[in-house]
Amino acid sequence: MKTLFIDCSMGAAGDMLMGALYELLTPPQQEDFLETMNHLLSKNISVTATPCEKCGIYGTKMNVSIYGKMEETSLSETSSHNFHGAHTSYSDILAQIDSLAVSSWVKQHTKEVYTLIGNAESYVHHTDIAQIHFHEVGTLDAVMDVVGCCILLERLAPEQILASPVHVGSGTVSCAHGVLPVPAPATAEILQGIPIYSGTITGELCTPTGAALLKHFVRQFLPMPPMTVQKTGYGMGTKDFTTANCLRIFFGDMDILPVPSKRQLPHISPSSAIKAPTDSESHPDFYTEGFHNLDQILELSCNLDDMTPEAISYTMDVLLEAGALDVFTTPVHMKKNRSGLLLTCLCNMEQESIFSRLILEHTTTRGIRIHPCYRRILDASFEKVSTPFGTITIKVSTGYGIHKFKPEYDDVAKAAREHNTTFQEVWNAAKDAYLK
Repeated sequence: MKTLFIDCSMGAAGDMLMGALYELLTPPQQEDFLETMNHLLSKNISVTATPCEKCGIYGTKMNVSIYGKMEETSLSETSSHNFHGAHTSYSDILAQIDSLAVSSWVKQHTKEVYTLIGNAESYVHHTDIAQIHFHEVGTLDAVMDVVGCCILLERLAPEQILASPVHVGSGTVSCAHGVLPVPAPATAEILQGIPIYSGTITGELCTPTGAALLKHFVRQFLPMPPMTVQKTGYGMGTKDFTTANCLRIFFGDMDILPVPSKRQLPHISPSSAIKAPTDSESHPDFYTEGFHNLDQILELSCNLDDMTPEAISYTMDVLLEAGALDVFTTPVHMKKNRSGLLLTCLCNMEQESIFSRLILEHTTTRGIRIHPCYRRILDASFEKVSTPFGTITIKVSTGYGIHKFKPEYDDVAKAAREHNTTFQEVWNAAKDAYLK
């Protein structure tokens, strides 16, 4: 499974994330990326990638120049009612993002990341997001960082993004509002639900832009799990500390997936997702549209050869009633050539202890095998159609350019009994009604 792991031991900022992701591209891809970035808005904005060394570590420092000025990416807050100079509103920012010559996938994710920043700022200032006025230079700098990261993620096409707990720094930071504690209020608001720590370094290590990018894209925050690393990227920060001020990203493969967090993952609907770069426009790419459609589950299993069919049937009912995703049995031959059954229960990762206990309690097994696995799933919805036999529910499955449906069994069976007709006749009537 194509995986990005972000090492946030020196925090995260938009330019650092962009620099690390940039290093994961090939040289021709890097040139194309810079060409794209430098033609997005106007000649007044330029993006450069400069080799940089911090404490003997070499990486890339991404510089965004707005009207010939380099914005301090470590500034804690991009909004203020006290900044001198031009300001822009939240709706203006969204309109500006929509005008960019990038894919709908990049636009949508950029807007969602910036909404996290806007919501945090409005909460801190006790006002509505529509009332927040962003400093123009700081806003364009942050937008370019977010757009750049989204373009790079689109091109790298990882199937999942993981990160370490975030080092936020300590002490205070100066901004337009005065001297604020680290992490600054807006950053702290964005980082809610994410594991963070302060450490011994004095200074701001995580910015609102970096925090918003992490919160939006990272599936889980955990120590680095086992993975086969193919490439490593280093994005360098602006300031110098006793520890190398860089963000490191590992790009490689993972066979076994970690337990996911319970945070709601971002989702882009099939209609707005970018299509695959193939000859046929009718098949969306699994790496782009399916960016967050991979579902992680557990498979719990055990062998049984000393239970009655009635007892096994009851156990299956108990597991399903408790919310198991699926429960089934498979005939197997066990030791001493005894015939038996393999009981398999599929469940969500965070429910493992519940279902393991139920299996141990209601079966004769002394042990359970636990296999992490993942699946691609279609989005499900339900519609009702009118037929000569009454109202029938239709289950509709969509995603990846696929659309299929089928009448719900219980409704069809009930209608067939009530109207003294065949199951197939009701089934066909429901299908015809849906197609019409």
